[in-house]
Amino acid sequence: MIEYATKSLDFTPHDTKWIAGSARIVCCGISPSSKGAIRIYELERDGTKDLFSDISFRSQGIKCTTFGASQRGEQQLAMGDYAGSLTICDLERCMKNNKNDNTTNHEIFSVQAAHEGIVNAIDGIGGGGSSSACGAPELVTGGKDGCVRIWDPRVDHAVVTLNPDKSSSARDCWSVAFGDSYNNEERSIMAGFDNGDIKLYDLRTNTIRWEDNCKNGVTSIQFDRRDIEMNKIVVTTLESKFRCYDMRTQHSTDGFAFTSERAHRSTVWISKHLPQNRDIFMTGGGNGGFNIYKYNYPTKRVGKHQEDGTPIGVAGSVELLNSRVISTQPITSLDWSPDREGLCCMSSLDQTMRVYIVTKLDKH
Repeated sequence: MIEYATKSLDFTPHDTKWIAGSARIVCCGISPSSKGAIRIYELERDGTKDLFSDISFRSQGIKCTTFGASQRGEQQLAMGDYAGSLTICDLERCMKNNKNDNTTNHEIFSVQAAHEGIVNAIDGIGGGGSSSACGAPELVTGGKDGCVRIWDPRVDHAVVTLNPDKSSSARDCWSVAFGDSYNNEERSIMAGFDNGDIKLYDLRTNTIRWEDNCKNGVTSIQFDRRDIEMNKIVVTTLESKFRCYDMRTQHSTDGFAFTSERAHRSTVWISKHLPQNRDIFMTGGGNGGFNIYKYNYPTKRVGKHQEDGTPIGVAGSVELLNSRVISTQPITSLDWSPDREGLCCMSSLDQTMRVYIVTKLDKH
């Protein structure tokens, strides 16, 4: 694991993403004056250069971002902020405009009250411009109000709203993820909440397909790939644990099989699968470290339930390949380059963005 570049920020970063089809990175967060801040870098042979920087980019701090619903090359970044707004910005327009120009002509979609309170999490699907991207481009958001909402950027209102259980106090929705989108009809989302609940929604039938509790607040969720039939999901939590669920076989009462692992000796804030090898994933922790794991499948992925004899999934195991502590503050965002295997970026609460090169991944 080789450190390629380190950049100090003048704001607290919450999300860092690669811009597909380029050597660019966008880092977003909140400034000392509680404004939305953004910075765009471009990798060069000897490090990085700044392309765009604005610590008053938006009136509210930016909490979460995604390019998931953007066509490859368009550089349209969807973001949720502290005021509950959802916005899609064209980063090319941002870089062409003067950074002191406070007009919003870079916004191509905006909903001011997407949620009541902060938008904690966002994910997108249907973008990329490849033949494997099934279905229409959509966004999913999870908010402090406990709601999960699906958005079609062609209309200015949520196309689906999944409300919290009214029989109990609303829980914060901390994480959302798209998956199971292997044709134009199938699509699912999984949402994680502050009490450890995870819920799998089938968007074709608008029903909850399955739910479980991870015993601690769910900080992130990611399918190993969005555009295939469900295979695996990594769920990270508070109290230093993550779970890897095998999503191929669901039992009527026991649900999906999983393996649990302790990591970082602190909160596991995020996990991301390597795009070029879905069995490799990286986690970022509250101890300022990142770990790289390999998922090993069992000899047989399906067994028989001891009581009723029906099919039940068999979980695999995870192998720690490497780890490194690089900061005294938590790593709260990380992303693999979709174009260059082993190239990754991450940001931490010490107001630093880093780029790393991870080698020998092809040997695992």
